[in-house]
Amino acid sequence: MSTDIHHAAKSLRAAASFAPLRMMRSDGNTLTLDGQRCVVMGIVNLTPDSFSDGGRLHCAKDALAHAERLVAEGAEILDVGAESPRPGARLLSVEEEWHRLFPVVRELPSLGLPAVLSIDTRHAEIARRVHALGFRLLNLAFPQHLFSETLDDPQAAALDRAQRHTLLAGFDGIVVMHSRGTPATMRERTEYGGDLCQTVEAELSLAARMLTDDSLSLSDRILYDPGLGFAKTVEQSLALLRMTDRLRRSLRRPLLVGASRKSMWGALTDKPAQDRLIPSVMGAAFAAQNGADIVRVHDVAETKQALLVADALQSGGPGR
Repeated sequence: MSTDIHHAAKSLRAAASFAPLRMMRSDGNTLTLDGQRCVVMGIVNLTPDSFSDGGRLHCAKDALAHAERLVAEGAEILDVGAESPRPGARLLSVEEEWHRLFPVVRELPSLGLPAVLSIDTRHAEIARRVHALGFRLLNLAFPQHLFSETLDDPQAAALDRAQRHTLLAGFDGIVVMHSRGTPATMRERTEYGGDLCQTVEAELSLAARMLTDDSLSLSDRILYDPGLGFAKTVEQSLALLRMTDRLRRSLRRPLLVGASRKSMWGALTDKPAQDRLIPSVMGAAFAAQNGADIVRVHDVAETKQALLVADALQSGGPGR
């Protein structure tokens, strides 16, 4: 992006209502979220049964090459996950998840990529292990899992206050995603009543307060994700995407939006997950223009192009 377009685009984003969030990259430098631009998070999916690209990365060598490619295409955060959150998916034990993750996460930090390493997990033990290896962003699937027994997993007992603080304090950023129930029950938990956006905001804020116990040092590390597709109908997910700006202004923290290849695009286009590139990049560009600080995507190169074009169109392009 040219300097003129970049500065013009920055001026069109709503002013940040939060202090800058700084996260250490794998190369030792810092990524700062200050509300002035949208960062692309690339997905490194180690899940064989994912709804979209499960099983595509057959070995650690493939996964590491994929991570390098995503960064070369413009990803500034790499989100690594190994458990499918799709409705009806089987939950993994700690050791099952670690078996999938370990060959990749032990090698990824040593590449020294100019990107923040993020772990997408619901297990505190997984978070501990990857933090020790150099991961600095915790993308919490089902954040209520760390303070309650809601997922009926005997290997994942809730953490007490001191344990939670110790775990979370190790990460530069903590993504709190909105959902309800479990992958097995989330489709039955879509009754929100009243104002959908207001309810999601309230439940996200409550989850963050319970996680951090209102500790200022931890609260300043929170990022929010409205959880499109998680305990949401297609219509509700689309409505929340349209309300990206409202969510960000109300929550007063950085906002992550993950709309890539989601079922709402399949409902609109009747296309399978792997053929939802166009709606996915349009959704990412829409979220970015409406204040999202991070967009989580499978297709980094195409998304970067979409963000560039959206910024140029909104700012008037070169020479304006």
